[in-house]
Amino acid sequence: MTIDGRQVAAGMLAAVPFARTLGLEFGEIGPDPAGAAGAVRAVVRLPDTPATHNHVAGPHAGAMFTLGETASGTVVMAALGHLLDRAVPLAVRADIAYRKLALGPVTATARLPRPAAEIEAELAAGRRPEFEIPVEIATDDGTVRAEMTVVWTLRPN
Repeated sequence: MTIDGRQVAAGMLAAVPFARTLGLEFGEIGPDPAGAAGAVRAVVRLPDTPATHNHVAGPHAGAMFTLGETASGTVVMAALGHLLDRAVPLAVRADIAYRKLALGPVTATARLPRPAAEIEAELAAGRRPEFEIPVEIATDDGTVRAEMTVVWTLRPN
């Protein structure tokens, strides 16, 4: 599988206006070097701006949630975007645990641990696949400040 990370990032910014509103920055998008064959990873950054701060000068919980959800959606588009003519990706539910106060910019790293081919096979078999995307949100020093899991589905057209 070949992934054009710049094209995926541009598509996300075009399709998700709120990502532009928050000023999200897309980093690495492609095969996950630490994952199994067919695993995909995306890295998305939320810059440190007063407009996204909460009452204790860190990134607002909603901004961090959006960062993590956007990173997970970026993984979905990178791995399964070629299926858009057959299915619409939708977030089904999400869970986030804020572990430590974050100050400064934060980066979300999302991973698709399953091979995309398995998910595509479920869709081809007439099922509506659901799959989890784990996300870690960390500060620039690498300290994980939040952990998130987003469950996605592919709704057949």
